[in-house]
Amino acid sequence: MIKYKQINLWLFCMAMMPFFAVAQTKSTYDQLQVFDHSFFTHNGNELRSANGAPGPKYWQNKADYVINANLVEKDTLIKGNVNINYTNNSPDTLNYLWLQLDQNLFRSDSRGAATTPVGGDRFDVKGYNKGGYHIEIVLVTYMGKSYPVKPLINDTRMQIRLPFAVKPHGDQIVIKINYDFNVPNYGADRMGKLPVKDGVIYQLAQWYPRMCVYDNVNGWDTLPYIGTGEFYCEYGNYDYFITVPADMIVAASGDLQNPEQVLTAAQNKRLAAAAKSDSSVNIITETEVGTTGSRPKQAGTLTWHYKMHNTRDVSWSASRAFIWDAARVNLPSGKKGMANAVYPVESRGYERYGRAAQYLKHSIEFYSKNYFEYPWHSAFVVAGVALGMEYPGIVFCSYKIKKDDLWHDITHEMGHNWFPMIVGSNERRFMWMDEGLNTFINGYASNWFNHGEYKDTSSMAVSMTRSLLKEKDPLMTAPEVMAFSDGGLYYYKTALALNVLRNVVLGADRFDYAFNMYIKRWAYKHPQPDDFFRTMNDAAGEDLNWFWKEWFFTAWNLDQAVTDVKYVKNDPVAGALITLENLGGMALPVAIKVTEQNGAVQQIKLPVEVWQRGAKWVFKCNSTTKITSVILDPDRQLPDIDRSNNVYRMPE
Repeated sequence: MIKYKQINLWLFCMAMMPFFAVAQTKSTYDQLQVFDHSFFTHNGNELRSANGAPGPKYWQNKADYVINANLVEKDTLIKGNVNINYTNNSPDTLNYLWLQLDQNLFRSDSRGAATTPVGGDRFDVKGYNKGGYHIEIVLVTYMGKSYPVKPLINDTRMQIRLPFAVKPHGDQIVIKINYDFNVPNYGADRMGKLPVKDGVIYQLAQWYPRMCVYDNVNGWDTLPYIGTGEFYCEYGNYDYFITVPADMIVAASGDLQNPEQVLTAAQNKRLAAAAKSDSSVNIITETEVGTTGSRPKQAGTLTWHYKMHNTRDVSWSASRAFIWDAARVNLPSGKKGMANAVYPVESRGYERYGRAAQYLKHSIEFYSKNYFEYPWHSAFVVAGVALGMEYPGIVFCSYKIKKDDLWHDITHEMGHNWFPMIVGSNERRFMWMDEGLNTFINGYASNWFNHGEYKDTSSMAVSMTRSLLKEKDPLMTAPEVMAFSDGGLYYYKTALALNVLRNVVLGADRFDYAFNMYIKRWAYKHPQPDDFFRTMNDAAGEDLNWFWKEWFFTAWNLDQAVTDVKYVKNDPVAGALITLENLGGMALPVAIKVTEQNGAVQQIKLPVEVWQRGAKWVFKCNSTTKITSVILDPDRQLPDIDRSNNVYRMPE
């Protein structure tokens, strides 16, 4: 989920705060804390190997869904039923099942409502008294026999206590649930409804009861949905049917199975043309919105049938107001896909959603080429009430944004299809694993798009220095626990850490190989933080535990200083002894620029290991004339909190 405007505002406010840092002279550095061989608290095993890969006995359960849902517009109601074929691949016997009922966040008595600040926040769920699921029927079928079950519902979780046991190693059960819920106007900035000139845009997410994940780390992962923390879902196949008024268009995750029934002949012809075009093709134009010729029929309802395989979720949107553009996506394997954009007339124009399909297309192509090929065929960006929210194959963005904000929103939300839709981390516990890794790859996509049209040339390390100085919560802090105003750290501190690791510590080749190995190993699986850390260590061939500890488990800061320069035997030709000090808690390699009186410039790099012996390091520089200046971190790649001591100028 993105909060670009909020994050940009957050970074601006941090940058404009008075810089309260006092020049530090006494070091707080402790090499025993940084280079700590007890970083990993457990060894590798048959489930999760020491090298960071899934072990030979790694398992995860599977949930396949068949869903029928009806948008009852008169009551703003979703009425549906879901059949879940759940496979227990674990070595454990299951006597009960847990499901997520995320719509219960919008009940007036939910934990999310109780923990919303009086003044409200982005995930405000107060003031909506019709929210939550109504569960009508729960039926479980096992070994050909069906049993009605009365579930236990607690906040956003539902427990099904079984009259039998689901056996380990592949046993299956089918759960059928009939349900309905009222669609909130503003669904915690993830879904909702938006009135526009030509109708209402419905963005539907968390719209069916979903299985909780059962894994080897927590058993049933039943953390409640409160608002900030996002989702953790099992993978499976989805076959779903959305019934809406006949004059609506439905944009959804996966592939449309019945285009001949729900689209006109002209629209299907245009989609066929878009499948061969790198330029955007109008499927529904502005002048066609709301006209009788734009729909196969006007009265009654139509059912849209979608399928999506090997995914952890699906979402959809419906409206009468949609303009629709589409373009071909070219994947590295030679396969083709389709990038679609649907938006109201309020969002039309080249500087707004007129380029949205292209933003989506190029994002998919970049991430596919550089990280992992997009595994599905179609993708949608939908303009609506949500500022920015991601689901497999579909992203929701604000209908108001434009220009570079729209590019950044679309490429960020689409990037989430890699983290966590393909690499299925637990967003509710470890927000940095999806938001941070995604923000990291977004920066490279922005630098690449249209020859750097939206490239950021500023130094992230410098712009974040003040916010890092203020930081109190490590990145491993749970999303619901971290102060809301500091939430941008999940995005930007993680991205900065990975950029420092790539460009300063490891180098691009070693980092990229290890990072891509992590994606390959954990595609469609459930990695934990240690799996990421171990894979990066092993594939890059570097013990990076010092790096993971200081960036992810602490709020330490970096303050490198050059404190003295003396010539050997008082003769510049004999070389100079340069004294460095590490005044902060964090250790990183040192980059030094030495300029001599004769104009010669030396670029010297010292590894992080110089700090293994303590907070002070003296090294010899082979000077040939008098030194005029010594500058640390000349390319401004590190978040040094006091740059005044990075420069040492020799007296005349």
